[in-house]
Amino acid sequence: MDEFLKVALEEAKKGYAEGGIPIGSVLVHNGTIIGRGHNKRVQQGSVVLHGEMDALENAGRQPASVYRECIMYTTLSPCPMCSGTMLLYGIPRVVIGENLTFMGEEELLRSRGVEVEVLNNEECYNLMQQFIKENPCLWNEDIGV
Repeated sequence: MDEFLKVALEEAKKGYAEGGIPIGSVLVHNGTIIGRGHNKRVQQGSVVLHGEMDALENAGRQPASVYRECIMYTTLSPCPMCSGTMLLYGIPRVVIGENLTFMGEEELLRSRGVEVEVLNNEECYNLMQQFIKENPCLWNEDIGV
């Protein structure tokens, strides 16, 4: 498994252990993790702290030149909010653990020149399936159903 996806998966598992939605992300700049996070909507009662947003928040304020050299790793295909934020800051590459559970805005990202790579990681997929089986209402809430 890719080393950075492994860290994103660790974040997802941390969120799951906290009773939250198991989606994790890391923001990588020049081979170094500058931000890591996981979905904290449940834990913090937040409407915006998806895994990608938490990783960006934990990276702190960065100059535009840094974002334009970053890669976002995320365990699940990014939603419209997270995709839009990546576009806003000019993040050029997104590596996705899996998109079978949820297909986010990959085509939007690609249409705006972002390189999108989907790894179809079985561990990411299995974690989401286990969570959805245990918490279908919470999952539906998270994706706006």
